[in-house]
Amino acid sequence: MTKKNLKPLTILHSNDIHGDFMAEVIEEKTLGGVSMLSGYLQKVRKEEKNVIYTISGDMIRGSLIDSEYQGLSTIDIMNALAPDVVTLGNHEVDYGVAHLLFLERCARFPIINANLYLTNSGVRLFRSHLIKEIDGMKILFIGVMTEEVLASARQEKLIGSFVDVREAAGEIGKICNNYQSEDIDFTVILTHIGFEEDKKLAALLDERWGVDLIIGGHSHTLLEEPAVVNGIPIVQAAMGTDQLGRFDIMVNTDTNTIDSYKWQLVEISEKNCPRDKELEALVEQYQSQTDAKYGRYLTRFKEVYTHPRRDRETQLGSLFADIFCDALDLDVFFLGSGSIRQESMGTIVQYKHLSETFPYADEIYRITVTGKQLKKMIETIYRPESFSGEHTEFYQYSHGMMIEVSWGEKKVKSITFNGEDIPDDATFNVGLQSFHFKNMQAFLGLSEEEVGEIRKPRVVTTSSTDILDEWLSTHELVVAPTTPRLIITD
Repeated sequence: MTKKNLKPLTILHSNDIHGDFMAEVIEEKTLGGVSMLSGYLQKVRKEEKNVIYTISGDMIRGSLIDSEYQGLSTIDIMNALAPDVVTLGNHEVDYGVAHLLFLERCARFPIINANLYLTNSGVRLFRSHLIKEIDGMKILFIGVMTEEVLASARQEKLIGSFVDVREAAGEIGKICNNYQSEDIDFTVILTHIGFEEDKKLAALLDERWGVDLIIGGHSHTLLEEPAVVNGIPIVQAAMGTDQLGRFDIMVNTDTNTIDSYKWQLVEISEKNCPRDKELEALVEQYQSQTDAKYGRYLTRFKEVYTHPRRDRETQLGSLFADIFCDALDLDVFFLGSGSIRQESMGTIVQYKHLSETFPYADEIYRITVTGKQLKKMIETIYRPESFSGEHTEFYQYSHGMMIEVSWGEKKVKSITFNGEDIPDDATFNVGLQSFHFKNMQAFLGLSEEEVGEIRKPRVVTTSSTDILDEWLSTHELVVAPTTPRLIITD
């Protein structure tokens, strides 16, 4: 019997870290933080022969440390973690493509992405793949990103992206085919497209391309075991730094396939993760600098108000939408549900709580629409595909709006304003954040030309955070509105 040529390979992986740098005490147990994460990485690197650490996008956004330094602090901390390869997520583009290219220059680790390119020349902005050589093995990594990045990148007119999983599969095949003559022992796709899209992608991959694993991100999926589609294990590691994914693989270097593997989700806790004191000191340095700026008191809420999910009306969503509507003298405000990044806030509210909960200091546009256009905007939000999870842009509405949606029938049942039906020829001043204004056609079914027929759109504030800061600073014992704006039946 011919003996197999087997080599061990340990792949550790994170995704959607979102600036989660500090440990937290949850039910008397200390969890997460980059100090213990780094300690575990160093421990495994010493214990195992061939170790690779990957990150599947969204390193940035979510913490004051990241926001204050626009990702530079995050890259500094990631450099200390020393990942072997990283792919981009949608939030890496939040500070703009030019700034992202600057962040890449600061990174001491390779960043790969096969999606972003210059539209005039087709030249990619990042290298699409990386071949990592370890213990005589050649491991091919390819990076693929989410459709949402295209929405962010539309603000950069020279930037394009392919977004369909079928196109992504074709691009992966093209890259793999270019290395058929080389002895690639193992192929990993690092994605940031969401778990369901990962499964669709796996089903489209030709087995002759030799893809062995898909390690994903974006949907924050918590798994007990890998999903296997088309013979390809697919994994994620939820989000943040409370846990880390770990593959222990035996690679058959004769057939360039997985001989066997074990996957587990490792808890990042004091029980099994020593602290990295040097990295801890670096994070605390950034933390102390941000605390000095963000520790000022704003107001007190009557009780803790919540935002538990994006696709339903929430207390924080209604409160913020009302603040924007009234402060900017609008008729209606559509607040992007994804702008609210924490599940609760209060009762004592400091500036740091506001910045963590609402980190997007973006412009707000005023558009003037007819009643017919306003109803079209709402019907576009709740078009049939939005009920299947394929469309993820949902909104919180200001006072006066009342929308009834049937989840079972997958349609809008009724739309009223101040208790009355909306005439087609009425006019409304509507507020939209910059991201949503620049993606009106995709998100709300209207073009800039259409909404400019009555009055030209204009920026009414250059910083949405400034509006919330000023309003909260001048109101005490704040009570969230209780009048419903969105009723979902079935």
